[in-house]
Amino acid sequence: MLRLHSISLVQFRNYLQQQFSFTERIVGICGLNGSGKTNLLDAVYYLSFTRSYFSRPDSQNVHHGLAGLRLQATYELQGEPQELVCILRENNRKELQLNDASYKKFSDHIGKIPCVMIAPDDVVLVTGGSEERRTFIDTLLSQISKEYLLCLIDYQKLLQQRNSLLKQSAETGSIDEALLQILDKQLCKKGNYIFSERKTFLEAFLPLATFIYQRIAGKDDGVSLVYESQLLKDDFATLLTLSRSKDLALQRTTAGIHRDDLLFYMGSAPFKTEASQGQRKSLLFAVKLAEWQILKEKKGFTPILLLDDVFEKLDEHRMFQLLNWVCTESDGQVFITDTHADRLQLQLTGIRIPFQLIELK
Repeated sequence: MLRLHSISLVQFRNYLQQQFSFTERIVGICGLNGSGKTNLLDAVYYLSFTRSYFSRPDSQNVHHGLAGLRLQATYELQGEPQELVCILRENNRKELQLNDASYKKFSDHIGKIPCVMIAPDDVVLVTGGSEERRTFIDTLLSQISKEYLLCLIDYQKLLQQRNSLLKQSAETGSIDEALLQILDKQLCKKGNYIFSERKTFLEAFLPLATFIYQRIAGKDDGVSLVYESQLLKDDFATLLTLSRSKDLALQRTTAGIHRDDLLFYMGSAPFKTEASQGQRKSLLFAVKLAEWQILKEKKGFTPILLLDDVFEKLDEHRMFQLLNWVCTESDGQVFITDTHADRLQLQLTGIRIPFQLIELK
């Protein structure tokens, strides 16, 4: 079991200094736009991933006009108390401590306090480009497997080195064949491992997401999810050989697992061209809740779930199905924000589970 009992924010976003205690498993947070609802959820996320959910540089997370920030939280994990502290110094040096022990590598912390966040702009996961969906898969798998995370970091470094070599060859008119072969061999090794892990994982994940969509929507809408990778058709080494002339011309690596994607369909048509706003939101929730469910299975306890402004664009039926799923059929801690206190209280009262309501001014 994982519980967040309290969190202290110092100079984080709009918070100068504030502490919150959480007394129930279900926590509603309400307040007007700009009151800090999303920032509070982002602080919880930050402590799990040592970065903002919204891809902001650390300097933008610091309270305006000040330098440095501090986040501190107390948890209970499998019956054991945990204290986590993250400090960003004035020189932008970041420190992370768990139970007074400092991390040498932040990557060692990923997956220790797992959490899943769903925010309004996340619909880009369904409607946007492939990079959004790759990042989603990588974030999920990195919480499950440290080996995957380290391999992904290595792959990205090798990819940058290969692309730099390709650019250099365009400037000099010649290519260092020996170095290119070394990079290709290393890239294939890392890439093949990542592909294998993604393929195996998605074979279980995609049917689960489809099932959850049907449950939220109350029907299947002909929705299907498909993993797309160049490595499903050719081995990585062959792909790099076949694309070499193209890579040299474009000065970047055009083949590999960094081009992978998840394809969403409604019938035979792309989902994003056919789906309504409610259907898009339902699929987003389905994919994210599948992440939540898979993490629960792999970790042996339920991750913290952060739902930011989820009431917009969902009808009453879908909203009830969503809240019933996450609040009554799980032992996980859930944080839900809304601008309307009355609506939030009504929805949480309707699911008949004890809840705490925090009103921000």
